[in-house]
Amino acid sequence: MDDDQVQQLGVYEAGAFRVVQGVARGEALSFADDLVPGDVYRLSTDARLRQISVRPEAAGGFRILSGSAAEKPGRILHLDSCLTLMAKSGASGEAIILVEVEDGHAVAIYLLPLGRLEPEGEYRLVGIDRHAGTERLAQVTCVSFTRGTHIALASGAQVPVENLRPGDRVLTRDDGPQPLRWIGQTTLRATGRFAPVLIREGALHNARDLLLSPDHRVFVWQREDRLGAGRAELLVKVRHLINGDSVQQREGGFVDYFQLVFDSHQIVYAEGIAAESLLIDHRNRGALPDDLSAHPTPRHLDYEVSERLVSGGEAVALLRRASGL
Repeated sequence: MDDDQVQQLGVYEAGAFRVVQGVARGEALSFADDLVPGDVYRLSTDARLRQISVRPEAAGGFRILSGSAAEKPGRILHLDSCLTLMAKSGASGEAIILVEVEDGHAVAIYLLPLGRLEPEGEYRLVGIDRHAGTERLAQVTCVSFTRGTHIALASGAQVPVENLRPGDRVLTRDDGPQPLRWIGQTTLRATGRFAPVLIREGALHNARDLLLSPDHRVFVWQREDRLGAGRAELLVKVRHLINGDSVQQREGGFVDYFQLVFDSHQIVYAEGIAAESLLIDHRNRGALPDDLSAHPTPRHLDYEVSERLVSGGEAVALLRRASGL
């Protein structure tokens, strides 16, 4: 099993999200067919996010590795639907209904919020989409650069990502100049799993502030192994580096995300530091054009470090010193 295929999903069990006003008053969250638009749900005070480890299946859905309600790894997790929920303030957000299945029978239902849900908060169900769940979850794993991020071309020019075009020759760490095959753009509400992460200027020797999607991995070459990773070359998800100071998550408003695709997975240069391009695999196929085929096994497969190694607040400073001149 490839570690880079494993995802952690933070979900609420269905019983923690119940109708307090409307047709289904008193009932817990259920399948899309049983839901009534206009019903108002409340998240219970003691609701806690449960972390489920899953691996995407080629045929769709996920294989549960650990963390399910019944604690029985191997079951399949299906995407039922995507809900649009409106808070009392008028702000709207999305959440995905996931169904845990064994032998063709549902054994548990979960709510995967894509934004922030507040305990005791009330949310009106204003939309049910039975087809958008796969795309929304795929967008979570589409590593993306934000509008205005400068990407280094082979010529040495620093070009805002939104100005790149297919065929432009981008400087890559491992293969020199490489033509850009495809560039995607997505505008999302900057909340929860879609809120970008800011790496402040200089935090990792970046020339300017760098804003990336949360699951985006930056490349670090250690002159000395300060993290104890056992190797010099590392890929680190930026959400694991959040320390509230030099690396912060920025919520609020909307964010324009851009995805860069080459013929193979590449490390490019953004605001002076190395960061990955989009790796096409089962996790994000649902958010991409049909004519983009999955990438071969990337050479960087073994570079990613676990969250455990970078979970302390000193990780950014350690990486900066380890990679410094």
